[in-house]
Amino acid sequence: MTAAPRLLVFLSLIPVLKPSGAFVLPGLEQGGDRKRRAARCRERLEYLRDNVCCLNCPAGQRLMSPCTQAGLLGTCVKCEDGTYMEYSNNERQCFECTRCRPDQEIVSACTLTRNTECRCRAGWFCAPEQACEACRKCSGCEQDEEMVRNCTSTANAECKQVQPEPGSFSASASVILPLLALVPVALLIVACVWNCRRAKGSRGTVLGCLKPEQHDGPGCPPDDGRTGDARSLSCSSLILSRQLGEETFPQLVALNGEESLRKCFDYFEDVDMDYHKRFFRQLGIQDNVIKSKGHLTYEDKVHELLNVWVEKEGRDASLNVLLGALLDLGQRRTAETVKEKAVRDGHYLSQE
Repeated sequence: MTAAPRLLVFLSLIPVLKPSGAFVLPGLEQGGDRKRRAARCRERLEYLRDNVCCLNCPAGQRLMSPCTQAGLLGTCVKCEDGTYMEYSNNERQCFECTRCRPDQEIVSACTLTRNTECRCRAGWFCAPEQACEACRKCSGCEQDEEMVRNCTSTANAECKQVQPEPGSFSASASVILPLLALVPVALLIVACVWNCRRAKGSRGTVLGCLKPEQHDGPGCPPDDGRTGDARSLSCSSLILSRQLGEETFPQLVALNGEESLRKCFDYFEDVDMDYHKRFFRQLGIQDNVIKSKGHLTYEDKVHELLNVWVEKEGRDASLNVLLGALLDLGQRRTAETVKEKAVRDGHYLSQE
C-alpha cells in the first residue's frame, strides 16, 4: 500500500476515537476548592479564616490568632481589666467598660462578660424615653400637696392637691388667715425701718439688727454712702427672714468669715430646680446673668451664681440672707437642712 492510501485510512478513523482517562480538561482539578468556597460556617459559632471554619472564642475572651484546622479554636485570651465581651466572638479587642457619671450610682459592676449598669443616684431621675445625658433633681411637694408617687431613678415624684375636708375653712378663709398672720411681720418691718433711719450711722443694736462684729449678717450697716432706704431694706430683710415660718429661725454666726460662707455653697445644690431662678432673683441677680450660666451643670450653675452674689453684696453677704431667701420662697425644709449642715460641719454656730 502506498503512502497516500495509508493517510486516507488514518484520517477516516479520527471521528471514532474517544478521549481516554489520560486527558484532563482544564479546571477539573479545581473541584475541591469550589467545595471549600461553597462551605458555610455555623452562624454565631464559627468564623471563616483562610477557607477554614474556626470556632469562636467564648464570652469574656478575645481572639489572639486564628485556628489552622477546621472546627478548632484559635488562640483566645481573657479580656483585660476594665474591658468586657458579652458573647462568643472573633474580635481582636474587648469593649471598654462604661463609667458611671457623678450624678449616677453603680447598680452592678463591670465583669469580663457584662458591662457596668448605672442609674441616677437617690434624689435624681432620668426618664427612659429621654437621652439622659444628665439626671434631673427630683421635685418635692408643696405644703398644700401630698405625695402620690415617690421619685425613682427613672421617674419624677408626683404630687396632688390636698382636698379640704368637709367642714374645714373655706378657700377665702385659707387666704385671709395667712394675710392676717403677716400683719405683725409688717409692723416689725415698719418699726425696723423707722429705727434704722433714726440710728443712721450707729453701730448699735436696733430691733434685732445685730452689730457687724456679733454675726456676719447684714445687720444695720454703718453709713457707707448708701441712702437710708437701702440701709433700711437690709435691716428689713433680716427681720423678715427671722419671722417667716411657724417659728423664729435661728441666726448663724460664721466661724471664719467669708470662707465659712463659701464652704456652704455645696449645700445649696439641694435647692429644688423649680425654684432655681426664683431663688437667685430673690437675691437680686438679674435674669440675663442667670441665663448666661445656663450652659453649666446644675451644681456648677449654683456655685457660679452664688459667687456673683457674694461679689455684688461684699461684706453684706451672709448665710443668714441666703436662708432668708429660702424662707421667703416657702422652702423652710431646705433652709433647715442647709443650717444643720453648716453647723454640723463646723462652719457656723447657731444662736438658738
